[in-house]
Amino acid sequence: MDRVKLNDALEMSRLVYGMWRLGDDADTSVDHIRNKISACLDQGITTMDQADIYGGYEAEEILGSALTPELRNQIEIVTKCDIVAPVGRYANARVKYYDTSRAHILSSVDHSLRLMKIDHIDLLLIHRPDPLMDACETGAALDEVVASGKVRAVGVSNFRPWDWELLQSSMKTPLVTNQIEISLLHHAPFTNGDIAFHQKNGQPPMAWSPLGGGALFEPKNAALRTALKTIGDDRGVDDAAVAVAWLLAHPARILPVLGTNNLDRIKRIGDAARIQIDRETWFELYTHALGHEVA
Repeated sequence: MDRVKLNDALEMSRLVYGMWRLGDDADTSVDHIRNKISACLDQGITTMDQADIYGGYEAEEILGSALTPELRNQIEIVTKCDIVAPVGRYANARVKYYDTSRAHILSSVDHSLRLMKIDHIDLLLIHRPDPLMDACETGAALDEVVASGKVRAVGVSNFRPWDWELLQSSMKTPLVTNQIEISLLHHAPFTNGDIAFHQKNGQPPMAWSPLGGGALFEPKNAALRTALKTIGDDRGVDDAAVAVAWLLAHPARILPVLGTNNLDRIKRIGDAARIQIDRETWFELYTHALGHEVA
């Protein structure tokens, strides 16, 4: 499994295991969570993606219950903050909102450390752009959690280039990644400037929902699904692996985040890293995704 260096202190596996559905599994036992992590590690997948809000603010604690010092030392933990939804510890909130204040960021970091029973977060992301963000306050808070040793690196999620530049302008610590939606069904980042911006600045983007939230497999996408299956059959992998390999083929060093609770599927996540997608095949799939040939 290839690894991607985000800064001098942090490398992540090219494929990332997404834990947003961890609390949705019928089995959230310690042994089952450990089996999922072990299945990832067997493939060289060492990076686990969390967020405070996942599972109604419970997924981090589910992960923490399964971590041993040995397991913790083998993985990188990504988590996120700033979404406040009226569930779990924020059940009394009147409305869902974003909070990028210093107090909220510091509190969220401490909650995450306590729930996951860890002494540092490898990568902390601001989960959503906040229309009320005070970039000076937010930037200083992110600098503070890095300086304290509680967080090794910081980044953002779902930011556009101008949101990134505003926040970065008020920080000493470099932002290292932006986790955005990228897939064959959400390919706008390839042409709207998002990926170009980060590629220009040497920041590998993370891709959430790289399989389009399962929409790739809906009847309306039958032609694309057939193309994926044909390529997969030829390479000895399934169509999902081909869709992820399509992202891996891009020179921006995209890190797809893949989440499933099915242990057999977890064991196959690494298949995407075993195959190469050449330029013509890449455009063949892109043509199906667009619904027409490129101009």
